[in-house]
Amino acid sequence: MVRMENHLGTIDISRNFFVNLVGATATSCFGVAGMAVSDPAQGFLSKFRRDHDGSKGVKIRTRNGKLVIDLHIIVTYGTNISAIVKSIIHKVSYTVEDITGIRVQNVNVFVDGMRTC
Repeated sequence: MVRMENHLGTIDISRNFFVNLVGATATSCFGVAGMAVSDPAQGFLSKFRRDHDGSKGVKIRTRNGKLVIDLHIIVTYGTNISAIVKSIIHKVSYTVEDITGIRVQNVNVFVDGMRTC
């Protein structure tokens, strides 16, 4: 749960909402073939659950009232990885801040694989 307080009161937003928002935003970027499993526990759980492809490979945490987002992606072969990563960082930061009003401190993108079309 991410909690945001303002002069009107307190707003609680679930981590599941953030994970789905960030995953959908990242997979919509050009050159992203999909999301990768970010840790062994997530890989084990994905065998038993039917997660949306955008929800795996995303970790959200808070630091000093701001979000830190870790993304594990699979890129499309032949695309400029540096351009893909810059695009993801800008698009995810903008989307999260625009929709939720919560500042994003960092978006860390890890390229875990490459897929041919």
